[in-house]
Amino acid sequence: MMSPELACGKPLSVLDSGFCEPYDLFSLLEQLNPNLNPSPNPAGSNSGSDEANRVPSPADERKRRRMISNRESARRSRMRKQRHLEDLRNQVNRLRAENREASNRLGLVLHHYHAFRRENDRLLAESAGLRQRLLDIHRILVFRQLQHLVSSNEQIPQLIA
Repeated sequence: MMSPELACGKPLSVLDSGFCEPYDLFSLLEQLNPNLNPSPNPAGSNSGSDEANRVPSPADERKRRRMISNRESARRSRMRKQRHLEDLRNQVNRLRAENREASNRLGLVLHHYHAFRRENDRLLAESAGLRQRLLDIHRILVFRQLQHLVSSNEQIPQLIA
């Protein structure tokens, strides 16, 4: 089997599995061009196996905790919003039921009002009719009393004068 080499002719170390050892980008670039000045912190570069074996820095840990906290906060916010919307829906349903009940009561009160109004109008008309009859009866009585006076005494010309 041939030994794998980089383009610059330097050999790559081969593992027992037959695959090459993973390199991070900076070491490959350094092998290709040794004059290149990689960043001062090559340990900060991300490669697949280094990422899995690497101990998270305190900044990464804070970032991870903040991300988890933000997700949890967003979840709680969504739950609050959902509860608020459900409360508003319940309130709308309750207010609609109250509105229907008030409307029904208003309809009943209006029905009774119109019935009482008709009865009151009927009673007022009956009262006016009875008052008129009473006046008519009073006039008849006064007229009869006058007739009785005239028939018993012929003093009407003195009363008129």
